[in-house]
Formats: sequence, structure tokens, C-alpha cells
Amino acid sequence: MKIAALADVKAHLSAYVDECENEGPVIITRNGKAAAVLLAPKNDDDLERLMLAHSRRFQALLGKSRRSIKAGKGVSHDEFWKAAARRQTKRSSRGRKK
Repeated sequence: MKIAALADVKAHLSAYVDECENEGPVIITRNGKAAAVLLAPKNDDDLERLMLAHSRRFQALLGKSRRSIKAGKGVSHDEFWKAAARRQTKRSSRGRKK
């Protein structure tokens, strides 16, 4: 992991992008304090996790879901997957009708 000043990153952004892809994250400082992190996702799943982790809307949905589960309103793991399979079966059979 490297630490670099914002002015240097601005002047050499392409090189820092290459570096973070090969060496890992680059912490960017402004006036000597950490201001940002340049991070290269390894794959699409990493990118999706990063985006969801910083999505206020998704975090609100997670919070609502957790409160619902604590209140006893959740469904079990098995019930969820059975319902998902039923929905998939319904969708598949609708697509075949003509």
C-alpha cells in the first residue's frame, strides 16, 4: 500500500492507477491527512460489493430488513430459496406459452 499526495496523484494519475492495479490501494493525502483511497477492484463482484457498501439506499434496505428479522417477520433460508424456485418455475412456464 502506498501513500501519495493529491498533487502528485493529479500529475501522474495513470501511473497511480497502474500501481494500484498491481501493488494494491493508494492512500491519497491532502495537507498531510488521508483524503481518499484509490482502489482497483479485482473483478465485477468486488466492484458490486464496493458500490453496495457505500450505497445509502442499500444500507437503509439492509437496516430495515434486519429490524424486520429481529421483530420475527423474516423467512428462513429454506423458505426463501423455495419461494425463489417457485417464482423461477412460474417465469419459465410463462415464457413457453404461446
